[in-house]
Amino acid sequence: MCRMLVCFFQMEDGVSTYTVDEALVSMGFGKFQAFVLAYAGMAKISEAMEMMLLSFVGQSVQAEWELSAQAESLITSVVFVGMLVGAYSWGIVSDNYGRRVGFNFTAIVTGGAGLLSAFAPNYLSLIMLRFMVGVGLGGGPVLSSWFLEFIPAPNRGTWMVIFSAFWTIGTIMEASLAWAVMPGFGWRWLLAFSSLPSFALLLFYPLTLESPRYLCMKGRTADAVQVLETMARLNRVALPSGHLMSGHRMELHEITDSSETSQLLSAKKTNIAAHASKSEIGGRNAILKLLSPNLIRSSLLLWTVFLGHAFLYYGLVLLTSELSHGNKICGSEGAVTTQTNHSNDANLYRNVFITSFGEVPGLILSAAIVDKIGRKLSMSTMLYISCLCIAPLMVPQTESLTTIFLFGARVCISASFIVLHIYAPEIYPTAVRATGVGFASSIARFGGILCPLVAVGLVHACHQTAAILIFITVMLVSGVAVSYFPLETSGRKLSDHIAA
Repeated sequence: MCRMLVCFFQMEDGVSTYTVDEALVSMGFGKFQAFVLAYAGMAKISEAMEMMLLSFVGQSVQAEWELSAQAESLITSVVFVGMLVGAYSWGIVSDNYGRRVGFNFTAIVTGGAGLLSAFAPNYLSLIMLRFMVGVGLGGGPVLSSWFLEFIPAPNRGTWMVIFSAFWTIGTIMEASLAWAVMPGFGWRWLLAFSSLPSFALLLFYPLTLESPRYLCMKGRTADAVQVLETMARLNRVALPSGHLMSGHRMELHEITDSSETSQLLSAKKTNIAAHASKSEIGGRNAILKLLSPNLIRSSLLLWTVFLGHAFLYYGLVLLTSELSHGNKICGSEGAVTTQTNHSNDANLYRNVFITSFGEVPGLILSAAIVDKIGRKLSMSTMLYISCLCIAPLMVPQTESLTTIFLFGARVCISASFIVLHIYAPEIYPTAVRATGVGFASSIARFGGILCPLVAVGLVHACHQTAAILIFITVMLVSGVAVSYFPLETSGRKLSDHIAA
């Protein structure tokens, strides 16, 4: 019976039909997807640069304006507070008004506030502007969803890893830029140069297209066909023959009761009339759907794992500079030189540069295992190995050993975080994908808010062992939470609707 119904819809009114997934698979990865990858990748570079500069700017501002350790921590934490607001807001905007609208405004806010930060006259204005940068950066998951929805299902994990490589490029670029700019020009020039990639996004924005999967979910099938035709033309391939079938009509394939067969023709007309109301995706309704019986387990676990990864990743970035500085303070005989100006310390830039390269093997590792052993096993394995890497730091080590151990931990956490960003959009249907990933990303910002208190506050207070124990605990809890995810999404097609 199910097979008869599928044939009915595939040959509806004597005309064959195809889905967005089938169209993407038939086109493969061509010139159009390469442009989408480059554009979304530039946004990833921009986000990485704005986040990496936190490990340099805080200490430089502290030395220039004679701030306390708590005030220095706030420069980092306020960015994550902004991302908490932005991740939730931009997810709803993109689910209601389109992916393009969402990431256009994020680029404007991030670039504008980032550039103005370079001219901040005092601490309060800097805090406010960095908060706005965080609001803009919170839209990062929108571009991830946009890129994902153009990629064919086969080898989707590999392409998402390649997309994540742009973050690694951004971190290395920022470390190199800081090394070149900070000693001679200071933190203001670093802030100004770091905002430039966001303006590059605005320059190429008119060339971008809306996601065809999103257009179908909003009932704009004709617009989706135009986008697919443009993609096929640029890729020099032909679309499947027939008409594009939207996600709502695909849901009827799941009907199995033979008594309902006679109702299919009338149901088709009813669906057209009700299509507008069904296509209202995003907003409060989308948040409620994240907590529906079919999604609540995935959502709660995803929020836990995102929070843990954000705490670990950004915490390790801060630890790279703070452990060296903290050991100098705590190792001195009673003399606490909190005003030591280490912003121009060549070793600081060298160590951050070296540990940033830890993301390169992490990227390669994630690409090698994400489709072979699956998303879940990849994440949990990397989290457990990272515990072994960071455990020796419970006692002070030499600067070289500290850098080596942090390098290893950075490899593992980067690999796990990359796989998590691949997994998160795959577990949600199109109707709530951007909202779901955006909300999870906003929850993760609590991890970013808390990590400076541990990586900066505890280390400055000479509690290194306690700080490292907290990191190990978060790694273990995150690894256990990953093992309880209900789905392994490797090789699965993206879902367009929430299962009944």
